[in-house]
Amino acid sequence: MQFLHTMLRVADLDAALAFWCDALGFVESRRSVYDAGRFTLVFLRAPGDAPGGAEIELTYNWDQTEAYGGGRNFGHIAVGVDDVYAACARLEAHGVIILRPPRDGRMAFVRSPDQQSVELLQRGAALLPAEPWLSRANSGSW
Repeated sequence: MQFLHTMLRVADLDAALAFWCDALGFVESRRSVYDAGRFTLVFLRAPGDAPGGAEIELTYNWDQTEAYGGGRNFGHIAVGVDDVYAACARLEAHGVIILRPPRDGRMAFVRSPDQQSVELLQRGAALLPAEPWLSRANSGSW
């Protein structure tokens, strides 16, 4: 068995790519446009991952006008980061709200423009607690 990808439906492909690629650093590995079906698939891999590994598939249905309902049955996507504080600072620079700040130096949560929950996990040992993250409260839900 091999884990291939997780599919996420997105309402605005440009906003989704700005979040996943520009803010989080994922790399577009391939794109398929289906004119007859009126949808686009964009596959993303984590930076540093070799091609052919597990990916995120963004599915953009061209004619979708209503927001997709969010269900807690989805859970979240988790990504390992080298520096959770730097990752959160980068996300904030891109306008992303840190919903669960990394007060413990280990874990944070954000949401994509389509409200999918993303967990950022510090690789290796937790960083020492530090400001501005230590005193920040949670915001919203993740």
